[in-house]
Amino acid sequence: MIPGQNQSWVSEFILLGFSSDPTTNSILFIMFLLIYLSSVLGNGLIIMLICLDTQLHTPMYFFLCILALLDMCYVTTTMPQMLVHLLAQSQTISFAGCWLQMFVFGALGITECIFFVVMAYDRYVAICYPLRYTVILNWGLCIQLAAGTWVCGFLSAFLHTFFTMSLPYCGPNKVNHYFCEGPAVRSLACMDTHIIEMVDQLLTVFMGIIPISLIVASYVHIAMAIMKIKSTQGRCKAFSTCASHLTVVTLFYVPATYIYIRPNSSYSPERDKQVSLFYNAFTALLNPVVYSLRNKDIKRAFLKVMGHVRVD
Repeated sequence: MIPGQNQSWVSEFILLGFSSDPTTNSILFIMFLLIYLSSVLGNGLIIMLICLDTQLHTPMYFFLCILALLDMCYVTTTMPQMLVHLLAQSQTISFAGCWLQMFVFGALGITECIFFVVMAYDRYVAICYPLRYTVILNWGLCIQLAAGTWVCGFLSAFLHTFFTMSLPYCGPNKVNHYFCEGPAVRSLACMDTHIIEMVDQLLTVFMGIIPISLIVASYVHIAMAIMKIKSTQGRCKAFSTCASHLTVVTLFYVPATYIYIRPNSSYSPERDKQVSLFYNAFTALLNPVVYSLRNKDIKRAFLKVMGHVRVD
């Protein structure tokens, strides 16, 4: 604690994690280490394949490459520290470290949230305007869209983190979570956080509901375009190009919406840790599986790299 005039201020937080039992923590360490390594390797493989195979140098795979990079960074923000805390005696994190982790985690999460809109727009153009696809989504626009999502994500996360970490924390300093997530840390503030929570929730709704609405609007137009396709085979092929995106959007948005766009009265630390783990770790693990299993181009690129297909 840092002594003040009338009270002490928190200089570090203690992350309680999932369990205090050493045996349970050892089992969790092995399980989460495998999840983390699989996530990094899976997403890293997708990035490598897209970079190496020139046939994958299209807007769709450019965006998929960025999504894989986001997932790699996203899971690395929390998992390595959690793995250390599962085996270490100390589970502390400095105030500045907590601030940084909350900011980076929030920035990457919001960026991914907005980026799904860009990917939905990509599918909308590809299906509704196939002949003008590369004209509309030229490389200049692709780079601008990607850069714009990162800028919006980091600016929004700065506001979220600033509101949370500017609150006075004078004890206790035990965070019932495995990383510095906003709601868990904010619950320790030694003042009424009602107004801050309202502002933060307005920002969250703005950054959550609007992207969801745009994604839904895109897929309404996509569905209408697919229904106009006369052949059943053509409809199935068009829908299959969107199925992977819809799957990863659902895996990300459902748990994230539960955590951030729900009444504060329903806050449950133990349940929130499990839900956070799903959209943080398991989503990053499942995304490469979803895209690789349903994508013939990714499979072909993998076989080419492995030397089973002649390189053009």
